Amino acid sequence: MNTAELHRKLIAVARANPPGDQVPYAFEKRVTALLAARPLRENMSLWIYGLWRAAVSCVAITLLLGTWAAFQPATPAVTGDDLSQNFENTLLAAVDQTDPTP
Repeated sequence: MNTAELHRKLIAVARANPPGDQVPYAFEKRVTALLAARPLRENMSLWIYGLWRAAVSCVAITLLLGTWAAFQPATPAVTGDDLSQNFENTLLAAVDQTDPTP
């Protein structure tokens, strides 16, 4: 079906049947009563709830990764390089460079 034709027909039907001006008796009082009856959470309780959920998921991930790391077979160092020495050389690489003087 042509969407332009469908749009035209729907607009024509909507214009032929305008919405009523009458509102049911005490409608706004019922709506405001329903809104007032809902328990409102404080902002702090929302934060606490969210942080507890995040903490639980972080602990679960930590336990899973810790278990995975504990059961990995030990592999001997292939290169024999010392990680601490490589780390120190990397950090001090900029300090050890001397500026060429013209």
